[in-house]
Amino acid sequence: MKKYSSKRSIQILAHLLQQYGISDVIISPGSRNAPLAIHFSEINTFNCYSIVDERSAAFVGIGMAKSEKKPVAITCTSGSAVANYYPAVTEAFYQNIPLLILTADRPTDFVDIFDGQTIRQKDIFHQHSYGDFQLLEDSKENAEDVNFDIIKKAIELCFEKQGPVHINIPLEEPLYELVSELPSFPTVEKTIRHKEYEVPSNLIADWHTSQRIMILVGTKDHSPELENQLTQLVKNHSVVVLSEANSNLYHEKFFRHIDRYIFNFTEEDYKTYAPDLLITVGQNVVSKKVKQFLRNARPKQHWHLDEVWQPDTYFSLTEKIEVKPEVFFSKLLKFINLEPRAYFNLWDVLRDKKDARHEQFLNKAEFSDFYFFNKASQTIPENYNIHFSNSSAIRYAQLFDFGKRKMYCNRGTSGIDGSTSTAMGFAIKNANPTLLITGDLGFFYDINGLWNQYIPPFVRIIIFNNGEGNIFKIIPGPGNANPNTLDEFIATKHRKHAEHLAKHFGFSYIKVEDEPTLDRVLENFFKPDLQPKILEVNTYGKNSADVQKAYFEFMKGN
Repeated sequence: MKKYSSKRSIQILAHLLQQYGISDVIISPGSRNAPLAIHFSEINTFNCYSIVDERSAAFVGIGMAKSEKKPVAITCTSGSAVANYYPAVTEAFYQNIPLLILTADRPTDFVDIFDGQTIRQKDIFHQHSYGDFQLLEDSKENAEDVNFDIIKKAIELCFEKQGPVHINIPLEEPLYELVSELPSFPTVEKTIRHKEYEVPSNLIADWHTSQRIMILVGTKDHSPELENQLTQLVKNHSVVVLSEANSNLYHEKFFRHIDRYIFNFTEEDYKTYAPDLLITVGQNVVSKKVKQFLRNARPKQHWHLDEVWQPDTYFSLTEKIEVKPEVFFSKLLKFINLEPRAYFNLWDVLRDKKDARHEQFLNKAEFSDFYFFNKASQTIPENYNIHFSNSSAIRYAQLFDFGKRKMYCNRGTSGIDGSTSTAMGFAIKNANPTLLITGDLGFFYDINGLWNQYIPPFVRIIIFNNGEGNIFKIIPGPGNANPNTLDEFIATKHRKHAEHLAKHFGFSYIKVEDEPTLDRVLENFFKPDLQPKILEVNTYGKNSADVQKAYFEFMKGN
């Protein structure tokens, strides 16, 4: 016999989630949120997942939402459990990932009287959420009608903003009173707003008078529609399209390896290659070099296309176009002439020269992190979704061609926390296999991402373990510190490995420490198995930072 929570607020919440098609609920254990756990798990339309660590659980939710492209609900008990959601909430906020955060709470009168597991939960995420709501306790006057309206508004806001929205739910005891039948609630009239857009005539005129048009695409899910639109723009060399690994755009005339081309730009190069019209699309850009280039170039016009965010990243923003880029370009293409521009050829000559130097260096690269990324880009099966951890992993990915594989990275806040959990959440909800490529610090930092009974056997994780945060040996600045300080407190040298962790969490494990073994193992690594797999590429003492520095030094040549 089914047993549901008797809490009216929880019954209304579940009804409205069903009405809006939100079916995935990640539940972290606790007593205060037990009414939610009991209720959701008894309703067949909900897919419930138990993830113990709240920080990991919220990142798992991000991965699921990225895979499903719809909101995911996460729920936890009161107190510090709520605060553990915060890293993922900030990531979801800046990356526009729809998380519906359902936090159970003590009754409002219990705050700040030293009752157990009671903190100031109301509005706790207000700096990094698109909406903060608090329900009334069931015993309060008009609670049912008020809570119905609050929950409806919160859910619709989550859909409209495609970002995190918080509902705090004070619950009075008893928490475990159950019923076997549910009341009926009215069908909801959805009022989610959709924006209309027409391209202003002055933008069309500005397009036609601009001789040097650049489109820069940052972090974005693959969009066949956008890809087709930008392809139309580059076919006749009308524009220069710069993209990154996690822009998920594929065409031979897109410039997909920005750092290869601009890493050594001088003040004169900034002027030579600068656009007069810059159009930016998508979220955070990984390349610091392109940010430096465009901030120095100071284009006359900068249009940014996004429904939510309008950042003045390059200190030259002139048009805030609050619409999906696909909508904007579908309108624009009806009015513009696709004439060739010499600006494309200027960039094309630069690309040919730098790509040739890149290939020359590959032929002599020694075993290192750089060597591994080159080998991986050639070996990973095309049907894999690839998740990269932050710091070194995503920066190496920028230098190589991974074909048309879908690539992801948590670039909302660019932290190392949660990369494993996000990838595992994505894998749970995606029919295609998932590969996580991660550095050692990012992997060990998010070990609880593997504390997850739902990880499918076709998941693969590759750890390139250089025994430290090697990014701090690559970027300028940290090397000025005393070597002992750099190693212990910044790069944090270690000798940890993942073998025992793999066994503990039910992964098969392979370790490689040299070039021939990597070449032999890598292809078999992706073959089907009954368990998910971890491959640890041990590059201890291989001077990977020096190899990358040598690469960029070599790229300076003609």
